[in-house]
Amino acid sequence: MKKISVILTLVLALVANGCKTKNEKANDKDSPRIESTYLGQKPPGLIPELFAPGVISINGRYEHGISFSPTLDEVYFSANNKDEDPSIYFSKLEGKKWTTPKKANFTKGKKVGEMHPFVNPKGDQIYFTAHDEFTLPEHKESIKTWVVNRLENSWSTAIQLDSPVNDDFVFYSNQAKNGDLYYTNVSKRKMYYAPNKNGKFPEVKELGIEVGFHGFISPSQDYLVVNARNKEDAQRKSDIYVYFKKKDGTWSKPINLGKEVNSNFSETCPSITPDGKYLFFGRYNEEGGISNFYWVSTEIISKLKTTYFKKSEQ
Repeated sequence: MKKISVILTLVLALVANGCKTKNEKANDKDSPRIESTYLGQKPPGLIPELFAPGVISINGRYEHGISFSPTLDEVYFSANNKDEDPSIYFSKLEGKKWTTPKKANFTKGKKVGEMHPFVNPKGDQIYFTAHDEFTLPEHKESIKTWVVNRLENSWSTAIQLDSPVNDDFVFYSNQAKNGDLYYTNVSKRKMYYAPNKNGKFPEVKELGIEVGFHGFISPSQDYLVVNARNKEDAQRKSDIYVYFKKKDGTWSKPINLGKEVNSNFSETCPSITPDGKYLFFGRYNEEGGISNFYWVSTEIISKLKTTYFKKSEQ
């Protein structure tokens, strides 16, 4: 009898241990997964978060227009204090931390203002906007797209892009993965693109969207993000919208990214990381209407895309 009792005790102990192990595995599965460091910090989900506070996003200055190298270890962005011309800054990711940003000064003083940098998909060129002093009467005509080429440890002398792109007052140039160049034609208040022809842009075409400035194309060209005035809410001077490319090559109506992204403050200058995972934008929520960089998962766009195409199929 004593022997049977011992055996029963051992069996119960094994069953209990088995249940415990099973429960522990279930708990591990149910518990939230801690994401690894990405771009120097824990990445956000569907709620936008301030990017690199105190290093890239600094209180008291305007930050607008940000781009990353394809390897995600370099960042280029434009910033300026109030009543100052903008400058492009760069920083490198070393030991999971961003180095102190330095001015790029691509035009070496030829132009007073430099802004809206974009690192191309190959990482060997940067397109950016440069202009003369805002106090000069012809400053608008001076706002053009420029380009620099990567050298071994630096960048080449900046040159104005030789293309019909620069026939007007243009800014915010960026590229899809295939090299097509998208930009805002401020003179005509419309979005345009220039097909890539062996690294040249000999012709430009109107994009054909309703509204939007600072348009940024997704790497695969399946959607475009812009900022535009919210016509349904006069208090919202600038929200982020998305256009989806339809099967026939035309664009959808602009779709507001919703209250998760758009706040009671202005949101502008949207951009997408080279891997398509995160949306960046400037939010003017500092005292005095000054902007910082925020970022959020592009899953928020994927959800809107699924909903849009389900409705269009009905």
